[in-house]
Amino acid sequence: MLATFETAARYEMYHALALIAVGLLLLKYPSTAGHVAGWAFVSGTILFSGSLYVMVFTGFRWLGAFTPIGGTAFLVGWVALMLAAWRIPT
Repeated sequence: MLATFETAARYEMYHALALIAVGLLLLKYPSTAGHVAGWAFVSGTILFSGSLYVMVFTGFRWLGAFTPIGGTAFLVGWVALMLAAWRIPT
């Protein structure tokens, strides 16, 4: 269970940094893709890390079904962040 908790904390930390990057990007270059990235990172953190935290502390294994949905939200967030960065005028 400690490894599961560590995984949840690590992914939460990485995506908190990504949210800071999205926020800074949106300050200067607002875009729909940037907003999608931000919300995808938030929902991914809640679903991925949150489901793992609750699973560790309660033992409810069925919550593991939400973890891949959160992982998919993370992937959507990274693709949207990449699109938002790509569209920055040079």
